[in-house]
Amino acid sequence: MRRVGRAAARDDYGSRAGRIGLLPLRRHNALLGLWTVLWFLLVARSGGVSWHYVQQGEQLLFGDAPGGGLSLYAQHPELQIGPVSLLAARLFAPFPPQTGQLLAEATMSALGLVMLILVGRTAARYHLGTGTNHRRLQQRILIAGLAFIPMWVEVSVRFAHLDDVLALFFTTLAVYSLSRGGSTAVGIWLALAADAKPWALSFAALLLALERGRRLRVAVLCCALVAVAWLPFYLGDLHSVAAAKFVIPNQPASSLRWLGVSAPSTPPWDRPAQLSLGLVLGALAVLRGRWPAVVLLGADARILLDPSVYTYYTASVLLGTLIWDAVGQRRLVPWWSWIALLSLYGGTLLIPSDPARGLVRLGFVVLSTAYVLLWPTSRPRTGSGVRARSRAEARSAEQPVRQRTADAAEWPGPMHSSTIGA
Repeated sequence: MRRVGRAAARDDYGSRAGRIGLLPLRRHNALLGLWTVLWFLLVARSGGVSWHYVQQGEQLLFGDAPGGGLSLYAQHPELQIGPVSLLAARLFAPFPPQTGQLLAEATMSALGLVMLILVGRTAARYHLGTGTNHRRLQQRILIAGLAFIPMWVEVSVRFAHLDDVLALFFTTLAVYSLSRGGSTAVGIWLALAADAKPWALSFAALLLALERGRRLRVAVLCCALVAVAWLPFYLGDLHSVAAAKFVIPNQPASSLRWLGVSAPSTPPWDRPAQLSLGLVLGALAVLRGRWPAVVLLGADARILLDPSVYTYYTASVLLGTLIWDAVGQRRLVPWWSWIALLSLYGGTLLIPSDPARGLVRLGFVVLSTAYVLLWPTSRPRTGSGVRARSRAEARSAEQPVRQRTADAAEWPGPMHSSTIGA
């Protein structure tokens, strides 16, 4: 009875750890919330660099101006913004322009905090039953989040790229759904990510982490939802294919230069190569039981082969390192999140030479890709890790309640799926 009493006390401690008094808010999330507000206030005055593109696309799609409607991408291939993003932008259209922009930036900033909470809950479920100490996990999310937020504010406030924000947000929801053993939801969220921004298709490798009997059905659903969003534009105006061929300058700081590509603008093979490389690397990660690395590898493929070097690109890399550090690793210090921030963003600010910055980008991609694919993990996972967790939960459900409670007393720290969250 004494042992059961200690276990019950531990369970109660685990359900309360990290909370602020009696509030349903954990300290690490409160700190990250304050960190987000601080960065928002610092950047908001000079924010919205690209918001006018979103406004223009929304007005053309839903207005009566010439060159809009289903001819949007044919007449304006420079608007590389998915239809789901333009639909979301309509939520801010009724407000005065400056007010709508500020509301959009604040909303996008808040989504970054939501993503941190979702990644924390994903990590909690992924490591369920492994003896992972929940306090260490909260600390890991906090440390990684301190690196993630500055880059998230870069994409959500400084540049106000609603399409990139939604693509990464929907991808995070797909990762969270995958950790919960979902299938249909994973396909829906991945489709919405691609409908928000086409480059997010490289994250579709997450579908391979589903149970074998569900992969094909969910993949078909995902493809159908992508087609529903994009096909009307191609059928409405066959010249919409011009959007897929839109080129941008090949900047001197691009890692493409180190790969021998000296063309002044985007090579015709570049976009397909980005997508293919991201999918191949993601598939390799799943085959090696490391699906938490899929987002990082897809982002690596993007910055490796993209001819541009905008700082907001780094937000996708930081989401990838956040997921890998929180879910794929068990170390307290999320090294890759800070390595990415200091090398990619810090290098942009501190390294004066364009070729040197390109070399740093290339070096980060090579090292991080090699690490997540080849470096031994702290705990081998069977298959994708999702199926292993599902089997562990099933076995746990079959045990007598009293035995499970007694076993909990032996853990170094009780682990609950609810210990990380809002």
